[in-house]
Amino acid sequence: MDAIRNMDKTTRSNLITYGMVIVAFAVMQGLSSIGAIGSSTKGLLIPICAYISLGISLNLVVGISGELSLGHAGFMSVGAFTGVVVSSLLSGVVANGALRFLLASLAAGGAAALAGVLVGVPVMRLQGDYLAIVTLAFGEIIKNLLNNLWLGWDSEGLHVSMRNANDLSLEAGGKILINGPQGATGIERLSTFTFGFLLIIFTLIVVLNLVNSRSGRAIMAVRDNRIAAESVGISTTKYRLMAFVVSAALAGMAGALYAMNYSSIVPKKFDFNTSINILVFVVLGGMGNIRGGIISATLLTVLPEKLRFLGDLRMLIYAVVLIMVMLVSNNRALQATLQSVVERVRRRRDDDDLVLDAEKGGDA
Repeated sequence: MDAIRNMDKTTRSNLITYGMVIVAFAVMQGLSSIGAIGSSTKGLLIPICAYISLGISLNLVVGISGELSLGHAGFMSVGAFTGVVVSSLLSGVVANGALRFLLASLAAGGAAALAGVLVGVPVMRLQGDYLAIVTLAFGEIIKNLLNNLWLGWDSEGLHVSMRNANDLSLEAGGKILINGPQGATGIERLSTFTFGFLLIIFTLIVVLNLVNSRSGRAIMAVRDNRIAAESVGISTTKYRLMAFVVSAALAGMAGALYAMNYSSIVPKKFDFNTSINILVFVVLGGMGNIRGGIISATLLTVLPEKLRFLGDLRMLIYAVVLIMVMLVSNNRALQATLQSVVERVRRRRDDDDLVLDAEKGGDA
């Protein structure tokens, strides 16, 4: 206990974040093993893991770097379809599903990182609304490219067409991997809740270590005052691009996890609305607040599904809940009250520790 108390604030906060995720995973695994959760809730576990990873990765750009990105679903879609294609191509070579999922996820992260570089290099000199518009355009471009992409595989290798499936000219026994607007079908469902948990842990390790590193401090310096950062020799474009590419890679891996949880996936899923949903996770949980983003991603993924029995009213209630939460979270009087309660509890705990120490000294 003393070791935890003597830790620096950052390390203790990071351990609490890891512990929260591990405990939640253990509880859900336990409930699932004894059949205490329904099939609908069980079906949400992997999407929740994917959205948590997406929220954490976007927080690196929006909260830590201070940039507004509206194209996160574009990187997610690049990772999703890359993961599906790589998994299909490896199905006859790698028999182990876990290894195939790992290789597909790494390929998905690499492809999304490459897309992040291609987008980030020309646009990282932009700021504010201009950057938001460019990333929004990127997401829509990717979605429309996938809607007009046909990709097939036969003994001669990959075949690509931007017109229709007939132009692929596949041999007998060939397989269509991406079928235009119909997306990818016949996907082998390799995603598991355990893989989702490991992806969250990996995302946390990458983001938290980056934030607490020298590069992370440079990224936050650029966010707080770009002119001051440049005056001491910090390359603003370099560090903004670093955060953007890392965020894109993690989004791609989350996209692969999400896609390989279903038997089919369509490009329409990764539209502007998905990018906004991920941004809501970040804003609602608090800009730069990793734990808050994890909680908000979980709640906002579960809430619409649990309200499905209300039909068309469920999205109205969902919107009202969002508005109420944002009003409360921006109420300074309520925040001051909660802060005073926390301080009172903390002082009482410290007083109890002093009493215990005094009693121990008296016994000695």
